[in-house]
Amino acid sequence: MTEIKQTIESRARAAMKASITLANLSTAIKNEALLNMAAALVKNKEEILKANAVDVKAAKEKGVKTSYIDRLTLNDKRIEDMAEGLKQTVALPDPIGTGDLYVKRPNGLEIRRVRVPFGVIGIIYEARPNVTVDAAALCLKSGNACVLRGGSEAINSNKCIVSILQKAAYAAGIPEGAIQFIDIIDRDAVIMMCKLRGIIDIIIPRGGAGLIKRVTENSSVNVIETGTGVCHEYVDVYADLDMALNIAINGKTSRPSVCNALETILIHKDIAQKFLPMLKPALEKRDVEIRGCERCLEICPDMKAATEEDWATEYNDLIVSVKVVEDVEAAIEHINKYNTQHSDTIITQDIKNAHKFLTEVDAAAVYVNASTRFTDGFEFGFGAEIGISTQKMHARGPMGLEALTTTKYLVYGEGQIR
Repeated sequence: MTEIKQTIESRARAAMKASITLANLSTAIKNEALLNMAAALVKNKEEILKANAVDVKAAKEKGVKTSYIDRLTLNDKRIEDMAEGLKQTVALPDPIGTGDLYVKRPNGLEIRRVRVPFGVIGIIYEARPNVTVDAAALCLKSGNACVLRGGSEAINSNKCIVSILQKAAYAAGIPEGAIQFIDIIDRDAVIMMCKLRGIIDIIIPRGGAGLIKRVTENSSVNVIETGTGVCHEYVDVYADLDMALNIAINGKTSRPSVCNALETILIHKDIAQKFLPMLKPALEKRDVEIRGCERCLEICPDMKAATEEDWATEYNDLIVSVKVVEDVEAAIEHINKYNTQHSDTIITQDIKNAHKFLTEVDAAAVYVNASTRFTDGFEFGFGAEIGISTQKMHARGPMGLEALTTTKYLVYGEGQIR
């Protein structure tokens, strides 16, 4: 155990050393590194796919559920998408050194506030190799060194990807040590990372509720919590039902394993008799299991009964819970009780109800007449994202480059004393 701790601390210290130089690199050097990294991923595609095949085979043999296999699996397009993400990060404005405040005080002091890197960011995530690329890209562009710790299911994929990224980045002028990977699958490695206060500046967990809870409860390093997604669609009495159906299908089935996928559908009581018979066959045709409340079962008796646990569950699978509610107030009350403050949407043609939903639902992203699947850094125009923050401190919602920076005050004087 001591050896594992020493290995993790050694790599984190190497990142801390590199972070000093990295913080002051020009945008041109960082962009060149990102382009090198993109080209290297495509060039070494076969090597990555070979490593990934080992991980996928092992996961299937362990009986890992289908949604996790989907997150884990790489193919030509997903590798090309990762490379494209690096290129899109190049096109984003560099936040470092940008100012958002200038004040000249009566005593002559000039005060500027500028954006600076955190220093070293630790990112702990599960079976999604693309996070390795997104995390490294965003950290480098924002001037931060990174210590990455991916899930054990993707260990071979991540080791291969990180090795490729390191070589490409360092060849372009990024200081050696700036990209670190913890290839120790022992679960205690996570806790050890979380105790490196003074070496790692910020920890960002990306994954399920269990991982996030473990990190937040055990970390002495500041944590930016990226939360689970119990996302809701409320179909209002004034909804366009065809629109509501299309959004429900998209939200639940386009990629059920992601955090912005739809988990619960709430239906106004006055349209339930009409909408449920539309919704049920459309979802079942797409292999979705529907779990309904008592009022749903009165309309569709062959529907599986929902339990209290269902309302608070992020399925990450082709399962959805459905409930009939009295009105928009009841929908908002249900959402604020069970949601994870991620993303929720109302389908309505009524401006008053839309405004009420927008202002009273407590979530990082609240929609009117659109799918929750849009809660994403690319879709919001931020480029790649480090995660969706569901907390209220520092950053909330899709976290792009600016969310990976803090501020510094630069004060210019001419001998003033207080």
